[in-house]
Amino acid sequence: QVQLVESGGGSVEAGGSLTLSCAASEYTDSNYCMGWFRQAPGKEREGVAVFATGNSKNYYADSVKGRFTISQDNAKKTLYLQMNSLKPEDTAVYFCAADRAPAAVPPLLGCLTLYAEGSFAYWGQGTQVTVSS
Repeated sequence: QVQLVESGGGSVEAGGSLTLSCAASEYTDSNYCMGWFRQAPGKEREGVAVFATGNSKNYYADSVKGRFTISQDNAKKTLYLQMNSLKPEDTAVYFCAADRAPAAVPPLLGCLTLYAEGSFAYWGQGTQVTVSS
């Protein structure tokens, strides 16, 4: 059982930056999928970014590409989301998620399947990000 704890949310003005952290209790192997999702009031949860630990490749939603950066400190078992040039439409509760990467496929490809379906096994409790105009 992997436990995830997010931190780093807060309120910021448009154009500002925040860095979210997601501390994991353990990784049971080296081939994991780590993702960030968000849910704004009245909207469905959407994927933001995903990171494949098996080959250190990542993928971003078009809405955040070029502004957000997903990264991992394996030694600290921590996933990060650096968010720059924030916009009011980035306001949401942000969740991190983790799961073992599907076997027998390239790591990022397997992670993208989980990402597209939102079907990660482990989820954090969420952290609020509010961007004011």
